[in-house]
Amino acid sequence: MKIAIISDTHCGIRNSSDIMMKYQERFYSEVFFPYLLENGITKILHLGDYYDNRKFINFKALEHNRKIFLEKLREYKIHMDIIPGNHDVFYKNTNDLNALKELLGHYMAEVRIIEKPTVVQYDNTNIALVPWINQENEEESYKFLQTCKADIVGAHLELEGFEMQAGIPCTDGMSTDLFKRFDMVLTGHFHSKSSKGNIHYLGCQMEFFWSDAHEPKYFHVLDTDTRELTPVLNPITLFQRLYYDDTVEKAEYKYRTGKLPDLTGKFVKVVVVNKSNPKLFDYWLDRIQSKQIHELKIAENFEEFVGASVDDEKVSVETTEELLNSYIEAVDTPLERDRIKQMIHELMIEAQTLEIV
Repeated sequence: MKIAIISDTHCGIRNSSDIMMKYQERFYSEVFFPYLLENGITKILHLGDYYDNRKFINFKALEHNRKIFLEKLREYKIHMDIIPGNHDVFYKNTNDLNALKELLGHYMAEVRIIEKPTVVQYDNTNIALVPWINQENEEESYKFLQTCKADIVGAHLELEGFEMQAGIPCTDGMSTDLFKRFDMVLTGHFHSKSSKGNIHYLGCQMEFFWSDAHEPKYFHVLDTDTRELTPVLNPITLFQRLYYDDTVEKAEYKYRTGKLPDLTGKFVKVVVVNKSNPKLFDYWLDRIQSKQIHELKIAENFEEFVGASVDDEKVSVETTEELLNSYIEAVDTPLERDRIKQMIHELMIEAQTLEIV
């Protein structure tokens, strides 16, 4: 039996932006469901964060998701098991009030919501499914993980030592000790794909923020007979970072007539490395803006604003978060830098969910 595994789909993300909804629709209609139909896969396991906002979701996003995903489950006779993630639950200390239970009621024949730690048998393989662990269910979840009879875990975990996104490690999550006895642990929550030993963060399937740019996104297929986990690339991207440096060889040709990547319908960020020819730079920007892009941002080096206590050579301006992280690394401070980075990351993610694209 083959199971398609997805997580962190975040219906309604970025304030239910039309751009994001169209992008999600393209993933489902052009990549995900065609693969499932072509390969005869009729089972989906969703590892949490189906919805984005813990407090509310608008009707437009709900209708859109129903048409592009839930109705397709019914049409294609595909069944999905799903566990709540932290974005699916209203309160932080309990999973009892969750969006899955309240909003998926009309699709209970197609969707089974696993609200408590449960072992589910998929053909000859037992998978221990563990919803988001919080204050209320922590003891129950830990006991379940110590005693359940399963070789594989499917969960929504916040584990210490894994990257929340590229270059940003989690420093105060759960220990991995509970999971050593399992052959394989598959988890959602962190959007970057990474693996250490038997634990695999599968990452999100789509690009939602600039932190996702140029990081390949996959959904996965688990073969319960062979235990093989196959990543399937989502080739549709939304963010494109470009670099400008007119000191390189043949810069005039490159920026005036050289081929641009496919930028149609994308957010574009130009990182200025060296700019000695403003006319050439403006001409290149005109070329970029003619490609029907969603938005153009320009990141230039503002070294004059760097304090005297900072080692300038360590400061990167590639992205906003990388700038902040490199600044934290460069500042002479006795504070714990990784903890500061994690706090900055959490604040940025919270701010981005309020941004209208």
